Amino acid sequence: MNQKIELIKQEIAKAVVGKEAVTEKVLTAILAGGHILLEDIPGVGKTTLALAFSRTMGLDFQRVQFTPDVVPSDITGFTMYEKENAAFRYRPGAVMCNFFLADEINRTSSKTQSALLEAMQEGKVTVDGQSHPLPDPFVVMATQNPLGTAGTQMLPEAQLDRFMIKLSMGYPDFEAQVNILKDREQKDPLDTVKNVVSREEVIRMRQEAREIYVDDKIYRYITALTEATRNHKYIRLGISPRGALALCSMAKAGAYIQGRDYVVPEDVQNVFADVCRHRIRLLPKAALAESSPEKVLTEILEEIHAPKLEGEAS
Repeated sequence: MNQKIELIKQEIAKAVVGKEAVTEKVLTAILAGGHILLEDIPGVGKTTLALAFSRTMGLDFQRVQFTPDVVPSDITGFTMYEKENAAFRYRPGAVMCNFFLADEINRTSSKTQSALLEAMQEGKVTVDGQSHPLPDPFVVMATQNPLGTAGTQMLPEAQLDRFMIKLSMGYPDFEAQVNILKDREQKDPLDTVKNVVSREEVIRMRQEAREIYVDDKIYRYITALTEATRNHKYIRLGISPRGALALCSMAKAGAYIQGRDYVVPEDVQNVFADVCRHRIRLLPKAALAESSPEKVLTEILEEIHAPKLEGEAS
């Protein structure tokens, strides 16, 4: 395994206890060039996770608490007339950074949420007709409270589709909770997190992940899985081509993290639910059958035969 990858994981573990699987999925999404959506109750460490990643990877960090009074210009920036220069000057918004934490994104207005769309998809913002490129790399990690929590509203499908993965941290287990209490008795573990890679190294690792080899059988496997979501009896809205591309990118980054230069079916299977759960919409009859996005996606994985690659052990 890449030594830098292991160093990143070790540093994150200092601040985020007992969540190795979530940490690896977030790292996979960052190396795949994607954005991360975390849905959970408050207080389980979502902000700590974002801060730990930005520190260990040397990324400029900005955080916005999304409340109903946050406006689009807070995110994208604005132009202001300067009398001394007799010209308008762009004042950068919070999104002008490497790592942007959109905290409780589903508590603000749809107009403000949509201000992130161009930034997430194209790596730039347009203000008063002028485009301003965002720093490279650029990562959005958004948190949202479960639907039904006071003051929340559903994110539109177009915005959900821009997030490469959706994860949930969940409560820590018993021993992890004990360690959290002990670790924070005298100090903040975030203060011990060190920078172990530079922004340039993050860009290089992203490029190396993009170059991971994908066999035609894997492309067909990904296509079969995503097509199955479009034809399933309980699914109203299936996986888009953007979702299929995200699944492929995550599989490649997952193989890279495991130290391989090629993708195997397990790489696709390991991230299938994370990439797809927020992209599908179920029909009303799914609730009557006590089904859920996770159950449906598990069924699809079981139904679609994984390909056998040449040279793979039997």
